[in-house]
Order: sequence, then C-alpha cells, then structure tokens
Amino acid sequence: MKDAFIKWLIPFFCGSIASFFGTALSLWKINLKKSKAIETGLQCLLRAEIIRMYEKSMERGYCPLYLKDSLKRAYDSYHILGGNDVATDLFRQIMALPTEPKNTQEGKKDENRLEKKADK
Repeated sequence: MKDAFIKWLIPFFCGSIASFFGTALSLWKINLKKSKAIETGLQCLLRAEIIRMYEKSMERGYCPLYLKDSLKRAYDSYHILGGNDVATDLFRQIMALPTEPKNTQEGKKDENRLEKKADK
C-alpha cells in the first residue's frame, strides 16, 4: 500500500511542479509583452507632447520657463525610455528660445491671439 502511494505521489508531485513552472513562465512572458507595449506607448505619447510643445513654442517665438521645465521632464523620461531621434533636436531648439517675448507689446498680441484660438 505504501509503495503504491509513493508510486502515485512522485509523478503527481513532479507533474504539479512542471505545471506550476510552465504557467509561471507563460505569465512572465505575457507580462513582459505588456510591459514592453506600455513602454512603447508611453514613449510615443511623450514624443507627441514634445512635438506639440515645439510647434506651440515656435509659433509664439518664445518658451516660458514653466513650459521649459515641463518639456525637460518629458524629454528626460522620453530619453530614459529609449527615445533619441528627432525629438532631441526639437528639445534643443525649444531650450534655445527666449523665455519671454521680445517686447511686451508683441507678447500681449500673442496672448490675445492664443486666447481667441482657445475660445473657438
């Protein structure tokens, strides 16, 4: 009786261990794919945000400090995620812009124009 129990228990135990590790490996692969997809998606969103900030700043002709700070944080995250292409050049161009308009009259015109766009 004891021998029959051991003969039954050993294959059952080995099969359970194999099933456990097979399932764990499968779940690990799925999580790895999901993690890579999230990383790639986040990188795309950060790149789009950098491009949007570039277009807005170039249209204005200047980039306020708060926007430069936000851009720096977005670019640092983008760079850590492996992004290092056109966005790097855009980042450098934005950082080279002045933080305020050339003269206050020009800045007021720019603010009025942007407010009108926002109202539409």
